[in-house]
Amino acid sequence: MKQLLKKMYIDNKRILLRCDFNVPTIGGNITDESKIIKSLETINYLLSKNCKIIILSHLGRIKSQEDMKANSLLPIKAVLERLLNQQIKFATDLLSEETKNMALNLQSKEILLLENTRFLDIPNNLESNLNLDTAKKLSELGEVYVFDAFAVAHRNHTTIVGIPKYLPSCLGLTAEKEIAMLDKFIKKPEKPFTVLMGGSKVDDKLKVISALLPKCDHLLVSGGIANSFLSALGLNVGSSLKTQEKEIEEELKKLMLTYKEKFALPLDAICEATYQSNITIKAINKIDDNDIIKDIGTKTVEKYSKIIQESNTIFMNGPVGVYEEKEYANGTILIFNALKAKKDQVIIGGGDTVGAINTLGFKDVFKNISSGGGATLDYIAYGSLPGIDALGEEDEIEVLDL
Repeated sequence: MKQLLKKMYIDNKRILLRCDFNVPTIGGNITDESKIIKSLETINYLLSKNCKIIILSHLGRIKSQEDMKANSLLPIKAVLERLLNQQIKFATDLLSEETKNMALNLQSKEILLLENTRFLDIPNNLESNLNLDTAKKLSELGEVYVFDAFAVAHRNHTTIVGIPKYLPSCLGLTAEKEIAMLDKFIKKPEKPFTVLMGGSKVDDKLKVISALLPKCDHLLVSGGIANSFLSALGLNVGSSLKTQEKEIEEELKKLMLTYKEKFALPLDAICEATYQSNITIKAINKIDDNDIIKDIGTKTVEKYSKIIQESNTIFMNGPVGVYEEKEYANGTILIFNALKAKKDQVIIGGGDTVGAINTLGFKDVFKNISSGGGATLDYIAYGSLPGIDALGEEDEIEVLDL
């Protein structure tokens, strides 16, 4: 069993706390603070133990200097200061001697927030490529590493997998709860077990889909993923998003042949033509070259809703349509309504799905919500994640609070 925070002796220690502050922003303004609010349980527990807290997190995709300008953690600092009602120190250069001195000189209950960890990727990918020299240098800032960022536990990154090699480590409170919730429903799911898989790229999820199919009873697909499966069957999906890789299409064919009784594919779709803005609903075998599939149609909703009604465990990852555009939100709303009747048996995973829940008025309906997208899928499919595997085992760490 992985070491848990409440079993560690951490009084007055310097804690390297890996959080998930990858929150949605528009023009530098945070539009959803829920991830930050969730982190408060662990932060407040550490404060109650008089810890000195050094927080690590990433924000956004960092591929260039321009990305760095748009994804500073300074707005996170302001939100944390308001929520915690205390001042927070901020370090712009994660690896500088100045930052190390700031960490080593922290007093009890003081917090130091480090700049976006993915800034280390410019120019040498020191975060994303698991650089152990960088991990060792960062580890010198703290005495104990606490991992509380389940949504990135599938990443083999320096601040996720590297730092625990050099420090006693454990799960934070929110990550512990998330894993316990997933274990309850997924390790021995009550059958029938149904997976709803949406999203844009099947290329990124093919391995997970392959691992899930032997475990689930039904796989309901939508979005770009469904388009790729339909295209693999030889159906025209027009100008819709789909895989461009022939090898992947061949793999999709094999999966559909092997697990044909488990697949549920769209019967109809709501489309928009590339040359005009009118909206039409079409049978899935009547899609024209200029059509772009934006949502599932009414027959598909009925088909998927019936399967949901007959299921006892349901996992949803990804909305079924382009819900951000109100003309194409209806399919996702109707599927959420079908899930609402089974709400205690539903697990919601992934930022896009959680965003749809919040946007479309279902925020307080579903209680089993996982912060992870790829992490949740990988954990369900494989039962482990690099960021969890890297942590210390309970019987390996002699720092228990007796």
